[in-house]
Amino acid sequence: MASKCHLTLLCFLCFFIATSVTAQNPTFACDTKSTPTLASYGFCNTSLSFADRAVDLVKRLTLQEKIGFLVNKANAVSRLGIPTYEWWSEALHGVSYVGPGTRFSTLVPGATSFPMPILTAASFNSSLFEAIGRVVSTEARAMYNVGLAGLTFWSPNINIFRDPRWGRGQETPGEDPLLASKYATGYVKGLQECGDPNRLKVAACCKHYTAYDVDNWKGVQRYTFNAIVSQQDLDDTFQPPFKSCVIDGNVASVMCSYNQVNGKPTCADKDLLAGTVRGDWKLNGYIVSDCDSVDVLYNYQHYTKNPEDAAAITIKSGLDLDCGNFLGQHTLAAVQGGKLDETDVDNAITNNFIVQMRLGFFDGDPRNQQYGSLGPKDVCTTDNQELAREAARQGIVLLKNDNNVLPLSAKSLKSVAVIGPNANVTHTMIGNYEGTPCSYITPLQGIGSYVSTVYQAGCTNVGCSGNSLQLDTAKTAASQADVTVLVVGADQSIERESLDRTSLLLPGQQTTLITEVAKVSKGPVILVIMSGGPFDISFAKTSSQIPAIMWIGYPGEKGGGALADVLFGYHNPSGRLPVTWYPESFTSVPMTDMRMRPDSSNGLPGRTYRFYTGTPVYSFGDGLSYTDYKHRLIEAPKTIYMPLEEGHTCSSERCKSVDAFGNHCQNAAFQIQLRVQNSGKMSGAHTVFLFTTPPAVHNAPQKHLLGYERVYLGPGGVGDVTFKLDVCKDLSVVDETGNRKVALGAHTLHVGTLKHSLTLRV
Repeated sequence: MASKCHLTLLCFLCFFIATSVTAQNPTFACDTKSTPTLASYGFCNTSLSFADRAVDLVKRLTLQEKIGFLVNKANAVSRLGIPTYEWWSEALHGVSYVGPGTRFSTLVPGATSFPMPILTAASFNSSLFEAIGRVVSTEARAMYNVGLAGLTFWSPNINIFRDPRWGRGQETPGEDPLLASKYATGYVKGLQECGDPNRLKVAACCKHYTAYDVDNWKGVQRYTFNAIVSQQDLDDTFQPPFKSCVIDGNVASVMCSYNQVNGKPTCADKDLLAGTVRGDWKLNGYIVSDCDSVDVLYNYQHYTKNPEDAAAITIKSGLDLDCGNFLGQHTLAAVQGGKLDETDVDNAITNNFIVQMRLGFFDGDPRNQQYGSLGPKDVCTTDNQELAREAARQGIVLLKNDNNVLPLSAKSLKSVAVIGPNANVTHTMIGNYEGTPCSYITPLQGIGSYVSTVYQAGCTNVGCSGNSLQLDTAKTAASQADVTVLVVGADQSIERESLDRTSLLLPGQQTTLITEVAKVSKGPVILVIMSGGPFDISFAKTSSQIPAIMWIGYPGEKGGGALADVLFGYHNPSGRLPVTWYPESFTSVPMTDMRMRPDSSNGLPGRTYRFYTGTPVYSFGDGLSYTDYKHRLIEAPKTIYMPLEEGHTCSSERCKSVDAFGNHCQNAAFQIQLRVQNSGKMSGAHTVFLFTTPPAVHNAPQKHLLGYERVYLGPGGVGDVTFKLDVCKDLSVVDETGNRKVALGAHTLHVGTLKHSLTLRV
């Protein structure tokens, strides 16, 4: 993604301080009111198609001018009424000050800061993903109208959270390809859709394409890492979210990553870019590099002999825009040297211009267009901030609740000891790629709004070294309070972009703090983990002195309020883990080994719930409620026959699988219907997961998520959930060569403790 800490762009990515900037005009082209002669230009004629307008514009440009549109800070062409435009803005979980395209001021001092995506994904609520995107794009448009933001946002990050040590896992929707795909599609639709399928509210970007999930691990840097990935793992795990983002989400942009995949830099891989993204998936938009990626592949990966070759190979491979200056500096020489045709440059900038035209950038003053009435009044609204709190509530995962110690009763408690290095944090809650939030509610403030509190940090920071451990005061507070809430975990000093973890244990002396406080606590101890990645907290899971455990991710600006709402039962927890929580022993596996599947010959245990053969601390999908839910199967086929065309090999031979395309896939739809009952005394939302265990062919996953549905039920309430499935899409697996196959034989469908056998035959 646009990278916070890289090379010449480092200075851009420090935190921007809100400055006193008065309202100014938004940046736009074709200001025919101020310059009437512009109306005669075809590219300013809104009655023409975007393609025709782009063709008209390109033919009016000199080669040098064209090259100025290949970089993120696009040059102005004043003779054509085109101002400079900054492509780089970010909106991972709210409008961000990361990237030079957006800033805050006294006019708009902050924007709504939602939970980090890893916690939002834990809600398994696809409508929430889209709702957040709509709010973010509204606030972005409002800021654009007063000259504080651009229209192109390089978000979301939809890489698979393959390894629990990855510092950027917090930015992603988790480890499952289906969940990541639905998150990508929902968030992108929320950002982009405006009622007209040809136009864009703002332009989203799915990144980092592809197989990118090593930043800085034991000296291995993302800038030079070569990800060795099998075709099976690529098509089965890493590609599905990007495919869904382009095909289902109709995203306006894809960002290629720093790393190489099987020896080729992704930004110079024609098969991945022009072949797959634009060719197979039909991207309607532009392809952008991660920041300075083209410079990196030349100067750090030494992939080409000279800079002109680097410019030529990336543009010919399908790159349209360089986040950085490399293409601006070396494309002219590449064309003059015969290594690149000017028409290649034309194609690239045409893709960029069409996106800007879909955004209305070439339609004159945006304040006279669809979103022209938006302004500072539409940022940080009460409704937007409440959605941030609700998103955190829906994502919070209750992992342990012995003897139903939760929810707490605010009326019966005299005091609560709130202890831990994350108990009263602000900035930690909003993670990275953040903006200035509207306001904060810390865990201490949230709990304090319900009951009287006593606060002790226990450690001065999450590193919790021996020198920073303040054990005595923490123990005293716990020994005197009715309940102790310990808020521990991580922050950006532990896990972040350019910093992967080497351990899955809690940092420093946090385990000591927890266990010693738990020993002397007067009342029950609730352990709250604030983090992006998982931890091995086996000691707490098995401890009788710690009856309750919650994971709250990085919960956004209102995270402390959401935590308190769950603790005191004003919200019934419904979040489920979007990642596996592994034991510390998993760290013996090299993070650089990209293989998903287990390999007994060298002790590789596999990765994610789909392939991990070890015993997890907590599993993907784990999460408790304050009530109980029961499932009953209403409808499901036991056998499905797939008629093969005459002469098909598998008509006469015994086959383990058939191709997941062809006539036999016609009319191969079926449905699973379930009845869900809330058998408890509290209303709540419940996520119904439908998993399958396919036949053991083609090194298939041991378990795979087919779908999820979220239902809300009152006490004793009953609801039906229907999964509509397609045999060739949903019951297929990727074989060893990357082809999708329908596995024949018995598939076991799982819903909670229910199991149903479905046999596929030909």
